[in-house]
Amino acid sequence: MASVLRWGIISTGKIARRSVATVFVKDLLVDPKTRDVQDVVHKVVAVGSRSVEKAQEFIDTNTGGDKSIKAYGSYEEVYADKDVDAIYIGTPHTYHYTNAIDAIRAKKHVLCEKPVTCNVAELRALISAAKENGVFFMEAMWTRFQPLPQAVIKLLQSGELGAPVVVHADLSADFDIKNIPKTHRILDPALGGGALLDLGPYPLVWAIMALYESPPNESTPPSTISASILKTPLTDVDANTSFTLNFSKIAAQAVLSCSMNVPATSPGVIIRCEKGIIRVAAPIYCSKSYKVECLGEGGKIVKEQEYKFEYVGHGMEYEADEVARCIRDGKAESALWGHDKSLLEMGVFDEVRKQGGYVLPPGVEKVV
Repeated sequence: MASVLRWGIISTGKIARRSVATVFVKDLLVDPKTRDVQDVVHKVVAVGSRSVEKAQEFIDTNTGGDKSIKAYGSYEEVYADKDVDAIYIGTPHTYHYTNAIDAIRAKKHVLCEKPVTCNVAELRALISAAKENGVFFMEAMWTRFQPLPQAVIKLLQSGELGAPVVVHADLSADFDIKNIPKTHRILDPALGGGALLDLGPYPLVWAIMALYESPPNESTPPSTISASILKTPLTDVDANTSFTLNFSKIAAQAVLSCSMNVPATSPGVIIRCEKGIIRVAAPIYCSKSYKVECLGEGGKIVKEQEYKFEYVGHGMEYEADEVARCIRDGKAESALWGHDKSLLEMGVFDEVRKQGGYVLPPGVEKVV
């Protein structure tokens, strides 16, 4: 019999109702059998928002008005609900620490959207709290669990293309920053605005998958981090950020970037190996195709093949399956996206912000 994981969803404002939490809930409701999953099932049992009315609106809009789902006018009521096994946190990232620590202290398992926190100190505090309370805790790095990235990782680790040498990855989006309110999440420093925390996790996750996870690297963090930030004069958050990670143990480098004032480019990820190149099509957070070029003498392409993927959901269902299995099996963290990788991510971002001179306003970071 399939294991059922009962979810509580907390969301706030337009960012969650119309974006990430909406997508996540819709993906939870996709029949797992459509992706050949027989062992776990997901059920949304509660939604919390700033009012009962907003929670009910979310339920009506995104679940077909499922009458069995409870609408709460506070997050605390979701945490206290005995029918809730796990909490999905889809709030802006400056709220992640507070929301996650409250859920953990209520003995709930937690899946928290990326970036999991505003800094590495907050993340360490959450991991410690999760261990103390005996609950599962994971950053919602959905890309890591999708079939396409897993196929790319398998190819890289097969050795067919030789060792990875350079990873180029970029995620950009044109937010039309000159014509949106300065209180928009991408511009407001009080919401951790800027390209790095919002878009940066995606170029970085490809570097982590291709280089940090490379078996010869033995989970060794980058030896050096070099970063450059160009801020927008509108609110002084980072508009264009680039950062380079050297993995000296395997003599490999990742050249990563993110921008909030230009469109994305495709391919968004290029992984250059000794004997071939992998080109991952945009959007890199949920790509549907990648191309492999096998190289011969002089770098000449001797073989080329494209691989395509289709998902019934939007791609978040795979991370939900991982959470369900880990909780069912009594695990504290995922083997695919463990605490070490989130710690690496937030440590890199802290250093990038430090080198770029981007300091969040006082009070935004709850643990320093």
